[in-house]
Amino acid sequence: MDFSRCRTDLPILLLYDIDPEWSPDIIDNSLQLADNLRNGLISLGHPVEFICLDNEALEQFLEEYDPANYIVFNWCEGIPGKPNSYALVAQILEKNGFVYTGADALALEFSQDKRQVKKCLADHHIPTPFWEIYETTQSNGWKLFPAIVKPAMEHCSYGISPESLVWSPAELLQRVQFVLDTFHQPALVEEFIDGREFHVTIIGNGKLRVLPIAEMDFSAFSHPENRLCTYDAKFDPASPAYNLIELKLPAPLSPEQQVALEAVSLEAYRVTNCRDYARLDIRLRNTTFYVLDINHNADFSPDTSTALSAEIAGIPYPQLGSLMVNLAAQRHPGFREL
Repeated sequence: MDFSRCRTDLPILLLYDIDPEWSPDIIDNSLQLADNLRNGLISLGHPVEFICLDNEALEQFLEEYDPANYIVFNWCEGIPGKPNSYALVAQILEKNGFVYTGADALALEFSQDKRQVKKCLADHHIPTPFWEIYETTQSNGWKLFPAIVKPAMEHCSYGISPESLVWSPAELLQRVQFVLDTFHQPALVEEFIDGREFHVTIIGNGKLRVLPIAEMDFSAFSHPENRLCTYDAKFDPASPAYNLIELKLPAPLSPEQQVALEAVSLEAYRVTNCRDYARLDIRLRNTTFYVLDINHNADFSPDTSTALSAEIAGIPYPQLGSLMVNLAAQRHPGFREL
């Protein structure tokens, strides 16, 4: 979509969630981020109404709104009290006739299960680290070390820490047991690609645009277990990783690397049914770019690589939100552009 042709009069229903069990700091931060996004959209001319979902009754919240009159900005991580329920949010929106930003319910449900994502990438011959799923601690003869052990059904690097990197069969099975006991789900074991890591944000449907590519620079760390985008690296300002991983934007890439990275990113975006926008996490070893993860409905708070990449591309934060709404509007019978 041509950003210069975006409508700024589209009415928006901004849907976000607050879980009462979160810490006061997290709740305050979430409220501030939602308010910041709303104010940015209003500054452009969009009429914006809020739904702050703080319990399980999403359908009741939606009852007073006519889906014919709004584009829902789906900034909802899930239903409070129901872990891993962001696909359920989309299902409820679809059931009630709302058009919304980002991936649809099927794509979100698909992305929830890393087994499906990895299989899809492999089926389409898109490089991804070798992997196995462990549902028990029964050894299957894994021999690629170091390896990284992750929960198979989480996102935002939840469950990933320096301890996730293992160096022997005994350590691998110990970490698998930790995942099984802590997260009550299978463990995904992957070959660890100790190389440069890139965040690639793509926007669009049909005609796609790759934003300036970001690199997560781990050069401050000498040990491989610290060269990870862990949960703390993303969300804990007190952690060394949060403060010492440097964001290079745009990433220094040769023309050949740029072409190859964009090609694998675009193919992965398409085959995993991303919609409107997504961020891909990719690592480089030798000359091969390996897709680590596909982040449908990636966080684009102002300090994220997605928002910063858009800024470099000449799309300020409020306009980025408006662009998402305009992309969704193409699916709305009342707001579809003539």
